[in-house]
Amino acid sequence: MTPSLPSVFLQTPIAHRALHDKSDNRPENSRAAIQAAIEAGYGIEIDLQLTSDNQAMVFHDYDMTRLTGQSGPIQQISAAQAQDTQLLHADDGIPTLDEVLEMVGGKVPLLIEFKDQDGAMGPDVGPLEADAVRALQGYDGPVALMSFNPNSVAELARLAPHLPRGIVTCSYQPKVELLPQKVCDHLRDIPDFDRVGASFISHEAADLSRPRVAELKAQGVPILCWTVRSPEQEAQAREVADNVTFEGYLAPHPG
Repeated sequence: MTPSLPSVFLQTPIAHRALHDKSDNRPENSRAAIQAAIEAGYGIEIDLQLTSDNQAMVFHDYDMTRLTGQSGPIQQISAAQAQDTQLLHADDGIPTLDEVLEMVGGKVPLLIEFKDQDGAMGPDVGPLEADAVRALQGYDGPVALMSFNPNSVAELARLAPHLPRGIVTCSYQPKVELLPQKVCDHLRDIPDFDRVGASFISHEAADLSRPRVAELKAQGVPILCWTVRSPEQEAQAREVADNVTFEGYLAPHPG
């Protein structure tokens, strides 16, 4: 039985990489951005990357330069080193998933994206999913897991069959995604949805008119989308999507 996405994920707008604003010392995926989202009552989307000692960190990029000013892959440092690596526009370092789960504590919905650890959306995954599932044991609150890599979603289904999971999808342009044409052509049609026991997708907002999205929607599959950056984009996205992942403005709360 595939666990369904809790309805709160369709009702509460989701802050992309938490409610970040560099000008207010709240960089993406930071503790301050997470706290701001909680206080504003938004859902939170975060990203996970893996350290050299196989710990899940809340961080988006593979390379640390853009977000910390220090070059090199986060995979090549330990969790302790990552925590000591200060984020730009913040007073603290990269948070662990354990810390963030403690902060959120079920107060708002938490949507967790697992960044592809294989490098080409292949099957070389496992340690990141394993540590995240460890951290999530006993977590009490609405949570959903997702990844672009269907193999990651399948591994999550194996490790935590009770947790709702979905596939992050897009138009899959090889030059944008830095993936081989063959991989893009395969993943673009979302062929793994049933195989991995997914219960939702989070699709690129500019590509919501894709027939496969309409097909899934007609089957009753919840459609989330990323990343909406204005009220105008939100209105357009909501013609198809059940909910938005937003940044750069404050999405209105329903009701």
